[in-house]
Amino acid sequence: MASTLRRRGAPSSKQEETISEPSTSREDSPVKDGDKVKVVHHRPKQRKRKTTAIFLLGSLFGLVAAGFFAKSNDLIDFPEIGELSMSMDSLFDVLPAGLVKDMRELVNGERDFLESYDAFSVGIKVRSEGLSAYHPTVMVPGVISTGLESWGTSNISRPYFRKRLWGSWTMMRALVMDKEVWKRHIMLDKETGLDPPDIKLRAAQGFDATDFFITGYWIWNKIIENLASLGYDSTNSFTAAYDWRLAYPNLEKRDYYFTRLKAHIEMAVHLEQRKIVLTSHSMGSQVVFYFFHWVASDQGGKGGQDWVEKHIEAWINVSGCMLGAVKDIPALLSGEMRDTAQLNAFAVYGLEKFLSKEERTEIFRAMPGMSSMLPMGGNAIWGDIDWAPDDQPGQEHSFGSFLNFRTGQNWTIPNKNFTVDGAMEYLMKTSEPWYRRSIEGSYSQGVAKTTAEVEVNEKNPSKWINPLETRLPLAPNLKIYCFYGVGKPTERGYYYRTPDPSSGTSLNLTIDTGLMHGLVDHGVIMGEGDGTVNLMSTGYMCNHGWKMKRYNPAGVKVIVVEMPHEPERFNPRGGPNTADHVDILGRQNLNELILRIAAGKGDAIEDYVVSNIKEYAKKARVYEE
Repeated sequence: MASTLRRRGAPSSKQEETISEPSTSREDSPVKDGDKVKVVHHRPKQRKRKTTAIFLLGSLFGLVAAGFFAKSNDLIDFPEIGELSMSMDSLFDVLPAGLVKDMRELVNGERDFLESYDAFSVGIKVRSEGLSAYHPTVMVPGVISTGLESWGTSNISRPYFRKRLWGSWTMMRALVMDKEVWKRHIMLDKETGLDPPDIKLRAAQGFDATDFFITGYWIWNKIIENLASLGYDSTNSFTAAYDWRLAYPNLEKRDYYFTRLKAHIEMAVHLEQRKIVLTSHSMGSQVVFYFFHWVASDQGGKGGQDWVEKHIEAWINVSGCMLGAVKDIPALLSGEMRDTAQLNAFAVYGLEKFLSKEERTEIFRAMPGMSSMLPMGGNAIWGDIDWAPDDQPGQEHSFGSFLNFRTGQNWTIPNKNFTVDGAMEYLMKTSEPWYRRSIEGSYSQGVAKTTAEVEVNEKNPSKWINPLETRLPLAPNLKIYCFYGVGKPTERGYYYRTPDPSSGTSLNLTIDTGLMHGLVDHGVIMGEGDGTVNLMSTGYMCNHGWKMKRYNPAGVKVIVVEMPHEPERFNPRGGPNTADHVDILGRQNLNELILRIAAGKGDAIEDYVVSNIKEYAKKARVYEE
């Protein structure tokens, strides 16, 4: 990356108590009332990763699963290989023995690490300081985190009844051995955005819905373990799992998701006589923001403008893609992203064998919930052709030139480069009418310039997802904690070309994977972020946007703690100091901060910003009235 992270606003150690990672080498001092808290980050450690581990995950369901909101170094355990039976034999026929050997070595390394790590150490440390469960908690997972199970009873669905077709080995077996049936189940009806005829997939419920994506690959499990150490269980904590494929209006229309979430929160507050703490991750943060509007609106939950003030103590926003994710555009445009662009020829062959670019594009578009993460703010946030707020001194080409094309090819290739606004227009222009209707009726990506415009948008549900067009709730005592990773190269733009004639694809475009230069990695331009979501999305609203009166009229307090990416060299998931978009859920000091907020001691946490996000935010073309 052309830029380096700079420490900014670091608190003074003379005034504040230190939160450090749990350690057996020294005793930790308890944090007393009135003390302030900072997070101590260790110096980054260099590590070298084996790239062969991405083949299985990236080739089979990295595209439609962890490949979208995980990353290339994610590793799924392999303990239940027998369950796949003959399907895995066919898979191994196309995988070299060396690849399988490397995969198993990496799996063994992950298992050895887990066996040596005290999973409950953070909770035990916090509890030793006299803290315990206080506020009831609700956890809202991110995209792909929730397992989806079949409840259909038609002939096509009976073999999969009550089995997970997302987030289990059943998913993998179905994808390998029964791909067309799996596709029919996983895609929503293109016209209605709801269940296709004779198909019924529903989000799994309870902690089991989100603790592991698949056996051995944890998501929320570390947080659940540490909450349990503090005294939480199923009576005072709750996972609000949802079908992430659905457009947000259809979450309520089909599943009554927001109604049930409202009722659960009200019951928890009534039983505990304390307001709740909401913790969300990634897309879950967008769901929470939408819920804040829905619950207060006469068009939604009819709770009134003071509902959030009465029921929500704090919102912990972990790696929230508040302004979307730029990688959503190439995924919807050509079924690609960095994880696929980096694959070598053999891995591409394996990937195309199971899901072609056309199939991936079709699947992504038939999951309207994923399109909620199309980037918001347009050129004002993401830049013009020759300028972007996060451009670095001496940078050869601006990040604002988002989609870049080879010239002089044929009429199917645009004859100019596109900004984010231009890319959005091109996506809609080249998409099917059903997709355009679905997105334009559910979401909005603009910028409201006045308070009057913001207030009008409060009555328009299609605006509720966008924090640049709507406001925070009128809850002056609400506290928002933004915890997100920094320091990991993240997708910021793309180079495209015409597909090879021999590829057989009907798509007009493909990422120019042969291009490697400067910030360009296999045709993908790299910027700053957490490896999945760009820094402008995770950090803009928390550090700047919600300081504006029109977006935060009640003066809700927003605390930001950035977490530098400091992975352990030989740990496949990065270890206790990772800041990767998904693996951050296992980061020890993130878990500690969540526990302190749940225990009623969140007031001791102060801002800790190490990136240049405040400078970038000031350069963005979103102004005070």
